[in-house]
This record gives sequence, C-alpha cells and structure tokens, in this order.
Amino acid sequence: MGAGHGHVLYRESNSPVHRLPPEVKIAAMVVFTIAVVATPREAFWAFGAYAVLVAVVAALARVGPRWLLSRALIEVPFVLFAIALPFLGSGDRVEVLGLRLSEDGLHGAWNILAKGTLGVLASLLLAATTTTRDLIVGLDRLHCPQVLTQIATFMLRYLDVLVGEARRMRVARMSRGDDPRFLWQLRGFAAGIGALFLRAFERGERVYLAMLSRGYNGRMPVVWQGEGAASVGQWLVAATVPVLAASIAATAVVLS
Repeated sequence: MGAGHGHVLYRESNSPVHRLPPEVKIAAMVVFTIAVVATPREAFWAFGAYAVLVAVVAALARVGPRWLLSRALIEVPFVLFAIALPFLGSGDRVEVLGLRLSEDGLHGAWNILAKGTLGVLASLLLAATTTTRDLIVGLDRLHCPQVLTQIATFMLRYLDVLVGEARRMRVARMSRGDDPRFLWQLRGFAAGIGALFLRAFERGERVYLAMLSRGYNGRMPVVWQGEGAASVGQWLVAATVPVLAASIAATAVVLS
C-alpha cells in the first residue's frame, strides 16, 4: 500500500517539459484548450498553428507522434458522430465527391474534429509528462477545492487495494461453482458488488479514523504546497504556449 502509483499514459523522461512543476503545465493546458475552443471554426489556418504548437511541445517532451496518435483513438466515438453530421445536417447542400452534403454539417464536423483532436492531444501531453501524484499536487497548488483533490488522492491510493479485493472475491466465487457467463448467476455477481462496496466503505472509515488520530485536519500536508512549487521563471516559460495560442485565437476572431 505504500508503493507509488503511476499510470499507463506517463512516459518517464528527463525532458524540459517533464521538469516543469505540475501546476504550470495544468494551467498552460487549460488556457490552450480554451483558446482552441474560442477560435472560429472558419479560421482553418489557426488550427494549423495550434497543431504546430502541439508538435513543438511533443518534440520537447520527447513524445513520439505514433504514441500520441494511438492514444488519441479514444475520440473515435466523436469522430463517428462528426462524420454523420454532413449527411444529417440541414441547410444549403454542396457536392463533395459525388455526394450532396450539408454545408453546415461539414463545418460542424470540422469544428468537432479539429477542436476535439487538439484538446485530446494537449491532455495526452500533460498525462505523458506528469505523474498522477503530481497532477493532484498541481491541482492543490492551483487551489482546486480540497474535497476534490482529497477524493482523487484516496481513490488513487487505494484503487489497487480494491481491485485486488475484487479479484480475490471473484476467485472465491469461481471456486464455489459460480460462472458469470450464465444469466441466472447475475444475482451472485450483484451481491459481490454490494459486498465490495461495504468492504470499501468500512476500510475507508478505518483509514479516516487513523488519519484523525495522526493529526489530520481536513487539508493535505504543507509539503504538498511548498516544496517544488513553480518559480516566476518557470511560470514565464510555461506561459509561452498559452500566450501564443491566445494570440492566435484573438487574431482569428478579429479576422473572421
């Protein structure tokens, strides 16, 4: 239980992006995403500029395009929805490759694909260069509500414990002849879920009481906020990308 928790998206490296404090990377990603979303969909050049910014950050972080594109497949459901828009949209029709497509639908599909892809790539770069613990530390330093950061901390802390508990319960059920492939045994599966919830609740209560006995007062230790916090220089370095993105978005709005 004392082992550190990583995640499958994090890529160990000593790149300049990895060395930045987590709070500046989170803030930069959020501002970049807001700039992308605020950009008019007709400003095609602006999305090309955003893609260049993402590529530069990926190169600095030593994250390859193959890794990024393979993980970006998570947006496939949105891509399928975007593909359907030109066929289902109303308004004026244009002919593309022999097909009569909605002009508004085409713009809507492009809007979803461009902004969604850039947002996913930015999030993947953040996850690839920041450990799960550092993400929570960064949110805490950015004054995210303590309730949210503490829930996330406890979830990550004991997720492996609960997964192990569920695995042991499944082995116990299987050893007693349970086979979840049959519909008439779903009742046993549901009962196992309820038992797991009760065990998790009881374990959480014991952990909470143990924390109170050790001086817990509703906030994380001060070391989370102090040691390793971003300096002014690091904030200025990390602000390069969001400032450029905001400038591109402002220019696109003015020209549109």
